Order: sequence, then structure tokens, then C-alpha cells
Amino acid sequence: MTLGLTSVWISLIAALPAFAGCGASLPSNLTLRVNQRLPDPFTFYDGTRVSSTTDWACRREEISQLFQRIELGTLPPKPESVKGSLSGGLLTVDVSHAGKSISFAATIQLPPGPGPFPAIIALGGSSIPAPPGVAFITFNNDDIATNGPSRGRGKFFTLYGPPHSAGALTAWAWGVSRIIDAIETIPSSRIDLSKLGVTGCSRNGRGALVAGALEPRIALTIPQESGTGGAGCWRIAADQKNPIGPPPIIDLIKDQTWFSPSFDQYVNRLNELPFDHHLLAAMVAPRGLFVIEHSTMEWLVPKSVFGCMKTANKVYQALGIADNMGVSQIGAHNHCQFPSSQQSDLDAFVDKFLRGNRDANTSIIRTDSPNNFGYNEYQWVDWTTPSLS
Repeated sequence: MTLGLTSVWISLIAALPAFAGCGASLPSNLTLRVNQRLPDPFTFYDGTRVSSTTDWACRREEISQLFQRIELGTLPPKPESVKGSLSGGLLTVDVSHAGKSISFAATIQLPPGPGPFPAIIALGGSSIPAPPGVAFITFNNDDIATNGPSRGRGKFFTLYGPPHSAGALTAWAWGVSRIIDAIETIPSSRIDLSKLGVTGCSRNGRGALVAGALEPRIALTIPQESGTGGAGCWRIAADQKNPIGPPPIIDLIKDQTWFSPSFDQYVNRLNELPFDHHLLAAMVAPRGLFVIEHSTMEWLVPKSVFGCMKTANKVYQALGIADNMGVSQIGAHNHCQFPSSQQSDLDAFVDKFLRGNRDANTSIIRTDSPNNFGYNEYQWVDWTTPSLS
């Protein structure tokens, strides 16, 4: 990576939370239009074209607001009080807000040595091998928001009330942010807070992707086998006609608590969405994103994931940092079983984003599926990719 691109990358990181200076805001009542293709990352809701990295920072925040209003539910700002305490490897996170308080725990596994260490936060535990010299922080995200058909349960909803609009994925992302807040209050933690990753597999992979999209302090996002509702695009998944393969989208949306209840109304109106999950992944840009996927489990809709993430990479291309995002899709193994053939890909991303080796080769977009599942970009993409500076 050249010095110029590094400077762009750093300036984009600094600009991520700065939407207040962007000017225009979304209307209270959104006008949605049918679009059978993947929406253009480089056009604002009002039709204005993205023409600079500053524009992208504003467009990214607009995309975040659209996701929160329609699919994910609102992510609350940092609570009034977040404190952390560390006893051995047990981190206790104490949160207070508006007269209510909760506590939850996370386990920190440190490698040998004095530190400080980069760390990966794992939702529900990790399915990827522990990289040497990297700490792991695991927590029970179901304690924050329960998984299943019953909404409004878990400590997030104890704090904000069961009617809150957030789905479980947003609540889990909130939990990741509170862990970071808590560690910030513990100078002796031996965690390098500038080099944090997040991971999870299956539904927790969906949570990891949402956490990486919404939390700018995450340097590397590693969703694993998240499938439709995660790294897969709704539109491409809905286009697949295999009746015995992918689960019906209605089951993913209406029979789980992952998404906001407001999203239920779109289960048969996916082509009206002003986004798709290529834009959820694009929200991670310019930070590191490594998508680990399975190519032979039909219920994950692997064609949708490959096409969706290949499209998301166009945002990284526009920013001049295409190799900050990678996709590795390998089949013929059990769900959430990390194959050794993906180890070098994972090592490269950890080396670049958590160990600081900017020369690590992360130019990785690959699948072992013949002919890329027959994915035809021209069916889904009718916009051009600019070069932003």
C-alpha cells in the first residue's frame, strides 16, 4: 500500500463518526422504489452522487441510518455509565443508564508475554484457530439478547425496555461496544484497544458483521459462515429457486429475533429495500473485513454470499484499498468447522490489521465453486465504481 492510500485510509477512519457535519438528513417518511438489482453504494438517498472519500463517510452513515430504521433497529448511543473490572481472566461489565443497571461477563484469554496484545472479541465463542500473540475475548451474546422466537428478552432490553426496536444482532453489537468501553476503563488490561477484531459463526457471524459495521473501533471484522441475513444479499438469495435448499426468507426474518420487528413488513418486498447486505459489509470500509464462508451448504445460499461480497468489495476498490476486504469460500466440511485450507488467508488478515504488517498479502477473493456458482454480475449491478479521493 502506498503512503497516499495509507493517508486516505487514516482520514476515513477519523471521519467515520462525523455524520453530523454532512448536512442533509433522511426524511421522516422514506419513499421506497422497486429495484431488482443491488442498490448503488455511490448514490445518496436523494440521488446525489458520491464523488469523494468525505462523501463516502457521509454515505456510510446514511446507509447505517437506513439499516437501523428498516432492518436492524436503533443502536443506542453509549450509556451514561460503563465500568469494567478484571479478576484473573474474568471481565465484568457494569452498565447504568436512566436509572437502570445491568452487569454481564466476558472471558479474556491472554497469550504469554507482557502485552499489550491485539484481541479478537468472539460472540458465543470462536470457531477460528487462535492466532499466536492475539488475545481472545468471549462473551455469551444470548445473555444480552436471547436467540429465538421471543422478542425483548435479555439484558439489553432490561436496560432499554422490551419494546425497543433493536433486533438481537444490534443488541449483540451493542454488547461488543460495551466490552470495549469497559476495557478502556482498565489501564492494566494488557489489551491493545487500537487492534481489535470481532468474530462469530453462523448466527453469531451475522452478529459479528453487524458489530463490525456499527462499531468503528473494530479494526478487523471476521464473520464466519453467516449466510443469508449476514454476508448474503437478500435479493440474490430470493432469486434462488431450489425448494429443498435455502430456508425460506420468511423464516429468517419473522421467526427469529435477529432483526427489528419493523423488518417483518418487508419479507415479501425485498426489492423495495434501499440497501442490501453488500452495503452492510461496505459500512466496515475502510477497516479490515475478512469473510469466511462455506461453498457447499445450500441453506447458507453460497451464491448469494459470493455475489454479495464481491459487490461489497467495489466500495473498497473505490477507496483504493481493495485488499482491505477479502472473501474465502471453501466447502466439504462441517458447519463452523474451520478448514486448514483457509488458514493462510486468515493469517494474512490478522497479520495486516491486528499485528500492523501493512505489507501482508490480503488480495483474496476466492471460492472453490466451479464458475463462481454461475454468478453473473451484470444481472445484479447496473452502476459504475468511481475512484474516490
